[in-house]
Amino acid sequence: MLRDDINNAVKEAMKAKDERKLSTLRMVNSTIKNADIDARGNGKPPLSDADLLAVLQKMIKQRQEAVELYDKGGRAELAAQEREEIAVISAYLPKQMTDDEVKKAIADAIAETGAAGMKDMGKVIAVLRAKYAGQMDFGKASGLVKAALSG
Repeated sequence: MLRDDINNAVKEAMKAKDERKLSTLRMVNSTIKNADIDARGNGKPPLSDADLLAVLQKMIKQRQEAVELYDKGGRAELAAQEREEIAVISAYLPKQMTDDEVKKAIADAIAETGAAGMKDMGKVIAVLRAKYAGQMDFGKASGLVKAALSG
């Protein structure tokens, strides 16, 4: 399980005295615990690995936005710190799909669902989320699905 991998990495980072990795992994654990508590409050079970991948992707996206802001503000040291955190978190995500792989997956999902128009977009996205959680950027994918279904 992903949680076990992260917890084992925390122990390894402690032994190696890798402060950046340790602090990043502790932050990841904290975010996961908060998401679990939030899910429990809504009457849901603890997060699955697919849900955890979504949490990690969100954390990476937040850091990418911070890097942009730090670069614009001339804060190179803070941007570098965020990039290091992105590298640590990314290690727990599956390999990201290329643009061509994403387009093929969308075409396959459209064929599988028999989607004919924009009203079927939700079905296509649901199939993609089920099969490719953590492997594609669903923000970009939804735009590509919209283009494929409308044109």
